[in-house]
Amino acid sequence: QVQLVESGGGLVQPGGSLRLSCAASGRILHINTMGWYRQAPGKQRELVATITSSGSTNYADSVKGRFTISRDNAKKMVDLQMNNLKPEDTAVYYCNAWIQQLGTMSMRVYWGQGTQVTVSS
Repeated sequence: QVQLVESGGGLVQPGGSLRLSCAASGRILHINTMGWYRQAPGKQRELVATITSSGSTNYADSVKGRFTISRDNAKKMVDLQMNNLKPEDTAVYYCNAWIQQLGTMSMRVYWGQGTQVTVSS
């Protein structure tokens, strides 16, 4: 009843840019922290960036200064602007959000299906 749908992945050359978007839909009462995670082949899923409902952000050291997370609370969307991309940024990127559904008393985490980002010349 709650879905997160990502878009914007693709193939880009080193030094290039991509913008990922994630839209939440369904019977949503409140969205708390939203974020982006990534998983490269053979590696564990790792945090990329998070943003609270009030706009406080947190970034992995590996992306600081290159990636920017933002959100539109009215549209229930979170974006990730990725600049100066490097081959080591290649991964499947997942959107994540803590959501309280209508008619429930607690929040739970939801994940999108993932979008592939490949950085290669």
